[in-house]
Amino acid sequence: MNEKPKRNIPRWLPMLLLALLGTLGGFLWYRSVGCTTGNCVISSNPLLSTFYGGAIGALLGYVFTPAKSK
Repeated sequence: MNEKPKRNIPRWLPMLLLALLGTLGGFLWYRSVGCTTGNCVISSNPLLSTFYGGAIGALLGYVFTPAKSK
């Protein structure tokens, strides 16, 4: 009778966590790889690199988001 209640993890949590991890990865990509010539559209700008990293992370997070239960 003393069962622990199940923790209900919000459905958006995996997407948020992977988006944050992606933004960090995008910024680290800019800092470590970057673009020395300035001709690289994404990796020459820290904002674009961070944004695209976050977008890729959010898309991956969407894949791992649990389905809605009935």
